[in-house]
Amino acid sequence: MIRKLIFTPLLFLSLVIYGQNEIEQTLEKIHQTSLLEGQSYEWLRHLSNQIGGRLSGSLNAERAVEWGKAELDELGLDRVWLQPVMVPKWIRGTFEYANIETSPGNTVNVPICALGGSVATPLAGIRAEVIEVKSFEELKSLGEQKVEGKIVFYNRPMQADLVNTFSAYSGCVDQRYSGAEQAAKMGAVGVIVRSMNLRLDDFPHTGSMSYGDLPLKKRIPAAAISTNGAELLSSMLALNSTLKFYLKQNCKNLPDVQSFNVIGEIKGSTYPEEIMVVGGHLDSWDLGDGSHDDGAGVVQSMEVLRLFKKIGYQPERTLRVVLFMNEENGQRGAMKYAEMAQKNAENHVFALESDAGGFSPRGFSIDTTSDKLEIIQSWEKYFEPYLIHLFVKGGSGADIDDLKSGANILAGLRPDSQRYFDFHHASNDTFDAINKRELELGAAAMASLVYLIDSFKL
Repeated sequence: MIRKLIFTPLLFLSLVIYGQNEIEQTLEKIHQTSLLEGQSYEWLRHLSNQIGGRLSGSLNAERAVEWGKAELDELGLDRVWLQPVMVPKWIRGTFEYANIETSPGNTVNVPICALGGSVATPLAGIRAEVIEVKSFEELKSLGEQKVEGKIVFYNRPMQADLVNTFSAYSGCVDQRYSGAEQAAKMGAVGVIVRSMNLRLDDFPHTGSMSYGDLPLKKRIPAAAISTNGAELLSSMLALNSTLKFYLKQNCKNLPDVQSFNVIGEIKGSTYPEEIMVVGGHLDSWDLGDGSHDDGAGVVQSMEVLRLFKKIGYQPERTLRVVLFMNEENGQRGAMKYAEMAQKNAENHVFALESDAGGFSPRGFSIDTTSDKLEIIQSWEKYFEPYLIHLFVKGGSGADIDDLKSGANILAGLRPDSQRYFDFHHASNDTFDAINKRELELGAAAMASLVYLIDSFKL
C-alpha cells in the first residue's frame, strides 16, 4: 500500500521514493483486468438490449433500478441500497409526424421528435407559416406582429470549427431549452428546433426544454427537426416564405412518480468517513437505448468497484458508486443525493462522473483548488502509456456538481468527443454504436484515477 502523503514542495521526490513502481504496476493491472476480464461491455449489452431506453418515470427506468441493484449485490459490496426520489413523468405517446407544404396537396415529410416536457398539439395537429431565426435577439427584433400565429424555426447550428464539441453544444442548446418559452410570449403557435448534431443526417435529437413560468394555457408544442430536415426547410423557405409546416404530436406530462438512485459502496479501511464517488445517470431518453448517454457511464462506474475487488485492492477511503436517476429532464436524483449527503454530514472528498459517451478516454477535467490540480497533473506520466494526456481545469458533471465544496475534488471523464453528438438524445444511440475496447479503456482510466486519489491524501 502506498503511504499517505501531505502536499509539500518535495512531492515529486516523494512520489519517486514512495511507490512509483507500485503505481505503475497497479495501473497496468487495472488496465489488463479491464481489457481481458472486463464486465462493463456485457453489463451494457443487457442494460441496452434487454431493458432499453429508460426515461424517468417509465417502466424501463424501474427495471433498470432493479437490474442495477441486483448487479451491485452480486459484487459482494459492503452495502447496497436504493435512495428514493420523486421524478417527473413525461410520455411521448405515438410517434410524431410533420411535413412541409409548398402548395395545397404538395407536401414533403421531414423527421421530427417532440422535445422532452413539451405539450401536445391539438388532435388534428397544427399547420402554419414558418418564421426562421438564428437567435432570441433576432426573434425579438421581428416583433409580435410577424411572429403571432406562426411556427418559429430555430436554425442555429452547432459551431463546426470548435474542436471541443461540448462548447459547440453549449453555444446553441439555449434554443432547444428556452425556445418555446420565448416564442410563446410573442404569440407563436409552435416551435421546431434544429437538432443538436454536427453532422447532416435524418435523426432528430430530443432533449429537455422549459416553459419557464408560462401558464399551461399559453404553452405551445415544441419539436426537434433532423439536421437534413432543417437544411431542407431553410432552403425551401428561401424560395417560398409563405410555405406551411404541419406538426402533430400527442405527448403528455403526468404527475411525478417515485423512482430511485442506486447506490453501492466499499467501506474504507483507514478513512471510512471520507467518501469517493464514481457515477453516471441510469435514466436516458426514449428514442434509442441510451448506450452512450449514459449507459456507458453507468457500467464504467460499476466496473471501477468490480476492478478493485478483482485485483484485491482495498481502498483506504470509502468508495461509492451512484447510479443517478433523472439527469436528463430534471436532475432530481443528483439533487436528492446531495441533499441527503448534507443532511447526513457526509464528507465527499472526491467525485468522478462519466457522462460523455463510451468513446476512447483522453483524460479528465478537474474542478478543485490550484494546489490539488497541480498534484493531479503531476500524475500525467502514469497515464501516458494509455494515451491519456488531458488533465485540465474544468467542469465535472451535472450529477456531482452539487457536491462541490471549497476543499474537495470533482472530475469528469473526458473521452474523445468528436462522434458523441452524432448519437446524443437520438434513436441511433444504441448498443451497436459502442466499441468494446474503448468502453473498457474508459473504465480502466476511471479506476486508475480513483486509485491515485485514494493513495495520496490530497
